[in-house]
Amino acid sequence: MEFKKLEVEQERGLFKRLFNSKQARRSLIAVLTGAALGFLYYYFTEGKHMDVLPAGDIIKSILLGGFFGFFITNSPCARGRC
Repeated sequence: MEFKKLEVEQERGLFKRLFNSKQARRSLIAVLTGAALGFLYYYFTEGKHMDVLPAGDIIKSILLGGFFGFFITNSPCARGRC
């Protein structure tokens, strides 16, 4: 009897598989940019006049900005499916 040697490749990690695609990198950049812009919007509209910035309001602005960044890059119109 002859047996052939089975070659098994190591599967790449989840992080490498996820962020190896162009769309995932674009989404991550857009989310981070949106979060930064959300913080800046909050700071220049309401936070500039306060001595202490409330953490809850800052987090809401960052999450909302991140959501907008995610939505802009992953909406059907952004992918040409309108």
